[in-house]
Amino acid sequence: MKTYEFILFDLDGTLTDPQEGIVNSIQYALKRYGIEKENHELIRFIGPPLHTSFREFFDTDVQAFEAVDVYREYYSDKGIFENILFEGIPELLQTLQQKGKTICLATSKPQFFAEQILDHFKISHFFKVIVGANLDGTRTEKREVIAEVINQLPGFDPAKAVMIGDRKHDIIGAKFHNMDTIAVLFGYGTLAELEHEQPTYVVKTVGELGGLLK
Repeated sequence: MKTYEFILFDLDGTLTDPQEGIVNSIQYALKRYGIEKENHELIRFIGPPLHTSFREFFDTDVQAFEAVDVYREYYSDKGIFENILFEGIPELLQTLQQKGKTICLATSKPQFFAEQILDHFKISHFFKVIVGANLDGTRTEKREVIAEVINQLPGFDPAKAVMIGDRKHDIIGAKFHNMDTIAVLFGYGTLAELEHEQPTYVVKTVGELGGLLK
């Protein structure tokens, strides 16, 4: 097991369980367009860039981005706080910080919302760098987000870095930058989805993740 100096975390499905808020926000947007879906059909949209998910329901990117704006009407007011911090995450972050690790957030969620969530759960102070997507729809791909994290870290060495996430986009984005990866199964990616991308490690629980990062 390698010792990592730079530890990058995804947010949704990795640090927090955002299912209620995201699903409610998607439903809010779809109903505006007369589209009806069951909640369980929308869970798979947790993690990827929003406009990518909405593209399934609309004919053009323009319509998909419009739906994202409607989604945010609900999310920015209510959905953002319909969210739960996974048990054991604050303790894990504290332990990593005490060991001198450089902890970063790399999420496809708009950075504006990501910062609010970290503040809400009182874990912002653990993170050296916080990077998310831009509200204008740019920097949504995980490789772009990770590139900005790297840009903000002088002396960054991909050989000493690991990306932790629950969806294939986390694995793909980190591999683009020649980083190791840890896929977590307590989020929203299936074992089949994650194993297909051949992560460096796969863990089932927060406790197992902590043991791996010792």
